[in-house]
Amino acid sequence: MSDSLLSRREILAAGSTLAALSATLATAGCAAGGATAAGGLTAGARSPASAPRAPFDTLRDYVAALDAHGLLLRIPEVDQDAYQATGLVFRANDRYTYFGVPALYFDRVKIGGKWVQGPLVGLLQANLHTDAIVFGQAVVPGNGPASYRNAKAYLAEMLKKNNGSYPQIPPVTIAREKALCKQVVLRGDDIDLTKFAFVQTNPVDAGRYVNTGSVFMNDPVMGGNFGTYRCQLKGPRLLGLNPEPNQTGWKMLMAARKRGEATAKVSIALGQDPVVWFISGTRVANRFGDKPVDELALAGGFRGKPVEVVKSETNDLLVPAHAEMIIEGEVPLQGKGLPEGPFGEMFGYMGPAKEDNFFLNVTAVTHRRDPWIMNAFTGMQRGMVTSPQDALYDHFLRRAVPGLIEIYQPQDLMGVAILSIDKKAPGEGMKAGRVVAERNPIAKVVIVVDKDVDVMDRTQVLFAVGSRWQPSPAAEIIKDVTGIITDPSQPVQGRTSKIVIDATIQWPEEGGRPDFPATNRALLEKGAPDALAEVDRLYGATLAKWGAT
Repeated sequence: MSDSLLSRREILAAGSTLAALSATLATAGCAAGGATAAGGLTAGARSPASAPRAPFDTLRDYVAALDAHGLLLRIPEVDQDAYQATGLVFRANDRYTYFGVPALYFDRVKIGGKWVQGPLVGLLQANLHTDAIVFGQAVVPGNGPASYRNAKAYLAEMLKKNNGSYPQIPPVTIAREKALCKQVVLRGDDIDLTKFAFVQTNPVDAGRYVNTGSVFMNDPVMGGNFGTYRCQLKGPRLLGLNPEPNQTGWKMLMAARKRGEATAKVSIALGQDPVVWFISGTRVANRFGDKPVDELALAGGFRGKPVEVVKSETNDLLVPAHAEMIIEGEVPLQGKGLPEGPFGEMFGYMGPAKEDNFFLNVTAVTHRRDPWIMNAFTGMQRGMVTSPQDALYDHFLRRAVPGLIEIYQPQDLMGVAILSIDKKAPGEGMKAGRVVAERNPIAKVVIVVDKDVDVMDRTQVLFAVGSRWQPSPAAEIIKDVTGIITDPSQPVQGRTSKIVIDATIQWPEEGGRPDFPATNRALLEKGAPDALAEVDRLYGATLAKWGAT
């Protein structure tokens, strides 16, 4: 292995300061602003009751709410030349699990041998409790899945009241002088994006990246759109731009190129409010209707009040007025592109380099004073809240799977989908799994379980697979179907095979045994129905005390 190809183990070992950071992380579960090892909540900088609440107008208000709920870990400085921030994310995952990590706040970052003033923030929507915080729902201390389900239930009711779509409230344009993103305006030689705390996340990444921007574009047919596409920092006023094929941004740029346009106008919002951010990276907008979807109006619907917007400096695009930074520019469409990548991708593997990719000539930068920079630790974190997309998928899936109880697609097991059903007839498990496999490009391994299995509990799911499933005949392989383009296992990009695992109890008609036994726990609950409640009363405090030591 060459010197430039560092393993995860080498990243974790890089630099003596990382040991100190890991020690800081170890105390986070009992310190102010820390998350418990169970992914629970501790006392933050202030009480949740006095902290900002949803809807959040700024990134800073949202981070203050995370802090108040004990979900923020603040570290004075981090040496990213030694990839310490990256190592810290891995260590946080190791200690607190992928869904129980604290958000990270670094006051300053070492980049290219120089200390750059931040703050640099990350993991802002990684913890399962953040779904409840973003949508103003109750958080359940010590139980991230319960907080997540509170948010999902709220969103399911929203869909029910709005005929299966999320509501929309159009944005409101405000005066330029009231827009926080206009506090500082830079043009020409005054622009130098390299001065800000944009980092190189992985040792083998092509360089530093602007990887949390909402890229705003407009098309005469498709309307307005904003999406999150990685942007390689190539110089003070030059960015790579990477919408993947068939993403809306890619379709817009290709359509403009086909029309013969020389350039495409683009504005990139950074440090967005948490609703605009998650919409930017997920598919919650229905783009199959008769008219284009105003995603800013969709953000307003989630927020329950309009997003305030302001016109860009060098184009007519409207952008979130209170973002931390707006980068404006032009994408050349008719000439040759620039090399871009490689970059660590969402599956947790290094994505390929591209020899000819879009790029952006920057024409203006506006920002808040002392702007906050957010980094996506792509492939190492849950990048944004997932309950809105899960609730939407769940809503439509019930039409094809009437017995559906719940579906869950864990972000740390990319390509895996788990659904529970209330099985009423033989064959229903395989049928339900087949529906998900055929309709969801990312679902490569589909596991179907009975209604008594919690789809968010890995132990219960694997217990069902190990004890209720027979590979033959309760499995089906589907060959050569559409897959997610970033899956590194595909010999042909965008094409994949899939497997459906029917881990429901097999009925005799399906080849199962006629007398499938009950679990030991079910027998206890039936034979001694008061035992667990009595144990909670007598020994609950003792168990809780042991877990806190």
